[in-house]
Amino acid sequence: PNPFNPKTTIKYDIINDSFVKLNIYNLKGEKVKTLVNKNQLKGKYSIEFDGSNLASGIYLYVMEVGNKQFTKKMIMLK
Repeated sequence: PNPFNPKTTIKYDIINDSFVKLNIYNLKGEKVKTLVNKNQLKGKYSIEFDGSNLASGIYLYVMEVGNKQFTKKMIMLK
């Protein structure tokens, strides 16, 4: 989703039924949005992130699936 302005879609696959958390953080480490915080069945998912109330800059989305964690960087340009 790079760069985006001000909305983007985050797509992900779950290979096993799991508890999923997907949070957005600024570079100060402050959580700015929780997009997912629930059990999900295995499958393909997509969720829209609307950053229109945030400043331009670099954000991190952190996904926790079961006991694994993934972090990716996104750049918002307004």
